[in-house]
Amino acid sequence: MANDIELGGSYVALVTPFADGEVDYDALGRLIEFQIDGGTQGLVPCGTTGESPTLSHEEQDRVIAFTVEKAAGRVPVIAGTGSNSTDEAVRLTAHARAAGADACLVVNPYYNKPTQRGLFEHVRRLGEVGLPIVLYNIPGRTSVELAVETVVRMYEKIEMVVGIKEATGKLDVASAIAAACDIAILSGDDSLTLPICAVGGCGVISVLGNLLPGEIRTLCDRIAAGDAAGAREQHLKLFGLFKGMFVETNPIPVKAALAMAGRIRNELRLPMTPLAERHRAPLAALIREFGVEVRG
Repeated sequence: MANDIELGGSYVALVTPFADGEVDYDALGRLIEFQIDGGTQGLVPCGTTGESPTLSHEEQDRVIAFTVEKAAGRVPVIAGTGSNSTDEAVRLTAHARAAGADACLVVNPYYNKPTQRGLFEHVRRLGEVGLPIVLYNIPGRTSVELAVETVVRMYEKIEMVVGIKEATGKLDVASAIAAACDIAILSGDDSLTLPICAVGGCGVISVLGNLLPGEIRTLCDRIAAGDAAGAREQHLKLFGLFKGMFVETNPIPVKAALAMAGRIRNELRLPMTPLAERHRAPLAALIREFGVEVRG
């Protein structure tokens, strides 16, 4: 493989903080430092959790470049550069490479529902940019799913394909991929990190890691050490909060939790709206259990 990124462990799907409608780079910078200080092993800006569908291309370019600059080589950066237009995805990926990102996260093209052949050709074209590719299989957002056979073919035929963020919610998919090839499999669902790693995965791109990076790192470290009992204990400890992060569409709950902790404003871009009032008290109670001081 023509890359030197070693995938595995605790990555975070970074939120994009906003203030008065604009990207809040001060808050983003603080969040990046909080992640690195907390033990996060990789940063993933401009994915689903980063509200990439409502970022302009100029904003997306700048958020990626800013994240790379702030990380300063301390941890790898996997930049979200996917699009339902191959030409747009190529441009975003080329910019991410020029900005110094270590890899790109490429979501399945959404809305236009390409065939498996179309999915392959889309990724093949992106591979020509020369930046390592982490596939992002999340049919709940895109309405199209990468077949296991397509994942394997991409890994074997497209040199830059090095990993997959597996977010189908189906353990059988991760099992089948691991049985067929040695692509790096990162869980795309916090609650499935332990099960996916048990069948061949190597880590997670976490939503909850935005708030509790140390807890996600502990889970991943125990998995990597082969500490089955310890990993299970940590998984069960976090399980209620894993589910709490999805009481409404991601990233609504995690942004609410980060705002409660005083790390960002509770601001999203339409059509996303702030967390419903009925969910706020239960979420605040969950995060207090982990020692988070709720400020608002």
